[in-house]
Amino acid sequence: MTRKTRGYGESATTEERRTRRDSYSFPLFLRGGESLLLAVLVLAGAWTFALSAQAPAGDGPQYASGNNLVRPDNYREWIFLGSSLGLNYPQPGAAPGADQFNNVFVNPSSYRAFMQTGKWPDKTIWVLEFRGVGKEAVANRRGQFQTNLVGFEANVKDSRFPDGWGYFVFRDGEKSGAPLSGDTVKRCIDCHSAHTAVERTFVQFYPQLFDAAKKMGTVKKDYTDP
Repeated sequence: MTRKTRGYGESATTEERRTRRDSYSFPLFLRGGESLLLAVLVLAGAWTFALSAQAPAGDGPQYASGNNLVRPDNYREWIFLGSSLGLNYPQPGAAPGADQFNNVFVNPSSYRAFMQTGKWPDKTIWVLEFRGVGKEAVANRRGQFQTNLVGFEANVKDSRFPDGWGYFVFRDGEKSGAPLSGDTVKRCIDCHSAHTAVERTFVQFYPQLFDAAKKMGTVKKDYTDP
């Protein structure tokens, strides 16, 4: 009885030693380290989520009824390129229009692409928001500020259009708009072809874009500073 018990105990001790020895050859997270394995999985999940958050989320132009552009509701969450005052474009021979602030936004994925390449990718959408001008009514101060929305336009680079670009003007309350056509769009095309620094965009009015275009060598060869 005693001998068998001792033999059984010796056998068990040898087996335990073998188990411990074999376990050392396993990777650390397989040695019964369930908590470590869980931590690794959590970190991997967090990294995957971070990458997905950085990926473009389909922020390009959306259409309804063919080529009718859907007015983007969240454009003010896009990249704000800048604001100008008095850069209106009356028809030849017409009197200058009233001063207004022109605020310009572009979809984030296209902005990132441009800063890396100096070119606008397909599905780029520029939004132009026009606002009235208020003036400071205080003596010895000439302040001006933005007021109500007076106009809304969009300039889209999309291969679905015959020459690759579409121009849109939205009127009050319109949720979507058809691309401009005829003589109206011809004036847009002529102006955006003759006076822009990069493709059909007035990059010269936005220093961060202009610097990137110069660096990448994408400024039009015949462009001259105004």
